[in-house]
Amino acid sequence: MVYYDVKPLGDLVREFVELHKGADYLDEQKAIQSWPNVVGSFIASHTIDLSIKDGRLFVRVDSDALRSELSYSKSLLLKNLNEMVGKEIVKEIVLN
Repeated sequence: MVYYDVKPLGDLVREFVELHKGADYLDEQKAIQSWPNVVGSFIASHTIDLSIKDGRLFVRVDSDALRSELSYSKSLLLKNLNEMVGKEIVKEIVLN
């Protein structure tokens, strides 16, 4: 009789992603997907691009005034994004 190591599909996908993209990739994607919940629909609609590299969240917005306003809220945004993920994945926010 042959026994197979049976794992849930979610665990297999997580292992595959960690192997090919890195251990924090899924958490980084969760942080990016949480952006609209953290900043609200108005700011999210003016966000052109989001990416994370080496713990830095790069945020590109379509308005200089909005960029200036967001710069005053960086520490709160960091705190709220990391709370949504459940661990400190974003260490810095860079506004472009």
